[in-house]
Amino acid sequence: MRKSDKVIISCAITGSIHTPSMSPHLPVTAAGIAQQALDAAAAGAAILHLHAREEGTGKPTQDIAEYAKFLPVIRDGCDAILNITTGAGLGMSMDQRLAAANHFRPEIASMNMGSFNFNISGAAKRGNFAHDWERPYLEMTTDFILSNTFAQIERAVTELSDHGTRFEFECYDVGHLYNLAHFADRGMVKPPFFVQSIFGILGGIGPEPENLMHMKATADRLFGSDYYLSILAAGRHQFPFVTLGAILGGNVRVGLEDNLYLGRGELAPSNAAQVEKIRRILTELSLPIATPDEARQMLGTKGAGNTGI
Repeated sequence: MRKSDKVIISCAITGSIHTPSMSPHLPVTAAGIAQQALDAAAAGAAILHLHAREEGTGKPTQDIAEYAKFLPVIRDGCDAILNITTGAGLGMSMDQRLAAANHFRPEIASMNMGSFNFNISGAAKRGNFAHDWERPYLEMTTDFILSNTFAQIERAVTELSDHGTRFEFECYDVGHLYNLAHFADRGMVKPPFFVQSIFGILGGIGPEPENLMHMKATADRLFGSDYYLSILAAGRHQFPFVTLGAILGGNVRVGLEDNLYLGRGELAPSNAAQVEKIRRILTELSLPIATPDEARQMLGTKGAGNTGI
């Protein structure tokens, strides 16, 4: 693993997992996504991980027109690296999932590194939902496979690499690291690899510290000094896990896509509040924060001026 003198903070602004009824602070309009992204960047996030939402309902969408409502606003208002999802909304086709990243050609796009059972149905137990799509969207995940076959990954990395886009390789289990090594061995992806290890999603690796150590040790064997480790964890595990990852020499991801809370029983009022909290923790640990340009240099991105945003 490459250890940098500075920690990259990523912030996942809205995602496709949580629904509007889960928190009044989750941004689900273009204006809300843009403002919270800008505030997160001002708070210290070097990378902004972005999904789009359907105006009026907050339903996840990969409609290019929806992205166009907020991407230029964010681009013009900060210098953070913009990272567009290819995971998109649950159950979307590959054409839908790749549409925005292919159109806007961002510096970074997310890339899930394997298929697995992805179960977020527990959130459907809450009482009231504001929109008809929310409860069925959550409940269907008891019988849902998040599909990322070798053919799908090959298509995605080929198409996006042609634009000069680099990747946040999202690894929900140890096998996903081996899948990444397979594509690296074939020369289809180039180092340094930005490996986002994900803990606490039902169907993926569990949120125990020993699992983080195992993921890091496995990535060290497979990639040596050719990768940067980053950590995210779902729900209440977010801050303990990302802090541990930073202590181990890695980078961190926070944001309302991954966790709606700031502390026990306390809804986070914004993405920026989560960025501010992890920044305080890292500063207390004497771990300095990377600027967007420092993150660009670390990850070898093509620069903000070379995208289609």
